Amino acid sequence: MEFHFDATFFAFVGLVLFLALVVYLKAPGMMAKSLDDRADQIRNELAEAKRLREEAQHLLAEYQRKRKEAEAEAAHIVAAAEREAEMLTAEAKKKTEEFVGNRTALSEQKIKQAEADAMKAVRSAAVDLAIAAAETVLAKRADAKVQSELFGNAVSQVKTRLN
Repeated sequence: MEFHFDATFFAFVGLVLFLALVVYLKAPGMMAKSLDDRADQIRNELAEAKRLREEAQHLLAEYQRKRKEAEAEAAHIVAAAEREAEMLTAEAKKKTEEFVGNRTALSEQKIKQAEADAMKAVRSAAVDLAIAAAETVLAKRADAKVQSELFGNAVSQVKTRLN
């Protein structure tokens, strides 16, 4: 029997040696360990991603709740501001009406005072006119003796009133 050492035989021997070397160096165990490590790493990353997703959902829910609370608070603030504005408007209207009423009353009082002053002035002018007319009539009808008696009586009446 004769052995022919051709290329196929050497390829086969090379393959057997290669497989023996791989088994001797524990390459399948290292590959399995590497794949297991990689699987664990992926599993951990997935768990971390799931945890982060849940945390993000909680944060989102919390921020949505805070946003709703802020919107409600803003609505309350706007409503309070509107009520205060209405109250201030009503108060301003009331004060304006009081001011106008006071000014009207003061104006009416001044008008009445002016009317009273005018009546006094007219009466005074009428009295002055009557006195002048009486003086003129008395001067024409009375002589010096009567005038002297009238003047004396008037002076004595003024003196008695002053004392």
